[in-house]
Amino acid sequence: MRLQDKVVLVTASTRGIGLSIVKACAKEGAIVYMAARNLERAKDRAAELNELGYRVKTVYNDAYKPDTYVSMIEEVAAAEGHIDVLVNNFGTSDPNVDLDIENTKYEVFQETVDVNLASVFISSQAVIPYMKKNGGGSIINISSVGGQVPDISRIGYAVAKDAIIYLTKNIAVQEARAKIRANAVLPGMTATDAVMDNMSDQFQEFFLRHTPIRRM
Repeated sequence: MRLQDKVVLVTASTRGIGLSIVKACAKEGAIVYMAARNLERAKDRAAELNELGYRVKTVYNDAYKPDTYVSMIEEVAAAEGHIDVLVNNFGTSDPNVDLDIENTKYEVFQETVDVNLASVFISSQAVIPYMKKNGGGSIINISSVGGQVPDISRIGYAVAKDAIIYLTKNIAVQEARAKIRANAVLPGMTATDAVMDNMSDQFQEFFLRHTPIRRM
């Protein structure tokens, strides 16, 4: 119960890595808020977890509407009085148009970088004042191995994830005296619905050649 009574907010949390994070934090005793665009799905997931004895709630967030990053922070803070942990789990890329340097339109590149970076910058900026009032906190940004290792495609996604790593370092240094920690987690290829539905067999095979255990 390492997170007993801590308030944890997780973005993009109705499935995949995000949902796993919600479950892990709830099992450790946290009050977990699932931030999601699809509130009905989030409420269904929360109800399932609450039946198991966990404390899981929902809050609206649409990654393509920057103002909802601020509103979700304000809503959780108003309901609980404080926020201890923010997990910026949202990340996106359309592999059909986010290609290599020769074939990716600049508009696609810019949009991909913007939406991924905004998800971390705006929400972190909004939560820090609340964490300061609470005497500290933890910001966890889900980046990607793709932010460190060059890829044959998805150039916008890779650049965004690399930028998130550097942004995380800056947050950690700038807010250290306020006892706010910032860390980035860099998953490799994970067998989520998003990966299985969007990544071609060729891409998966290429990626796993560089994975020592040869599996997701």
